[in-house]
Amino acid sequence: MPFDRNVFINCPFDNDYLSLLRPIVFCIYRLGFQPRIASERLDGTEPRIEKILELIEESKYGIHDLSRIKARKAGEMFRLNMPLELGLDIGCKRFKGDDDAQWRSKKCLILETERYRYQAALSDLSNSDIVAHGDDPLEAFTAVRNWLDQEARLDIDGPARLWDQFTDFMADNDDSLIARGFSRRDIDRLPLSTLMRSMEVWVADNPL
Repeated sequence: MPFDRNVFINCPFDNDYLSLLRPIVFCIYRLGFQPRIASERLDGTEPRIEKILELIEESKYGIHDLSRIKARKAGEMFRLNMPLELGLDIGCKRFKGDDDAQWRSKKCLILETERYRYQAALSDLSNSDIVAHGDDPLEAFTAVRNWLDQEARLDIDGPARLWDQFTDFMADNDDSLIARGFSRRDIDRLPLSTLMRSMEVWVADNPL
């Protein structure tokens, strides 16, 4: 996909976040964009930071979820990958954009659980527009839908109808996998890259 259809996703990669990540990825596909995410390819010989820099450079849009930067229990470390990647995306726009209109056009959506919580850790982002999803999948889905609709001037169906299509996909995909011999455990542990391929096919087979 060309630069102006790529959407870089910077988010946690844990089982707790999958309930938000799956609908976010589906929403991006459904609106005609290409999600770009570090787990889209797994090559142990490729330095992860180089892959992330490549994805950022290739994407006009960036979604950055900071909802896991706070430790959730005693002894747990802060998770700083998400703020680092947000900084790289901002830097790409600011410094590469000085010489190239393509990167100057980059757009970012910053997500958090609570609207102002990030300020305690990232005060430099004060006065930035942050969207809170409250760890609710539908809220995260709606935030991505509304942002892309606004920034890309799409004039698309409403969140409720698109969410119904996401649940239709999930049901159809589960039925297909079970028919192919996947257990419930297998489906729950399905690699994101595999799920993304299934989403892409479903969207192509079910045009708006």
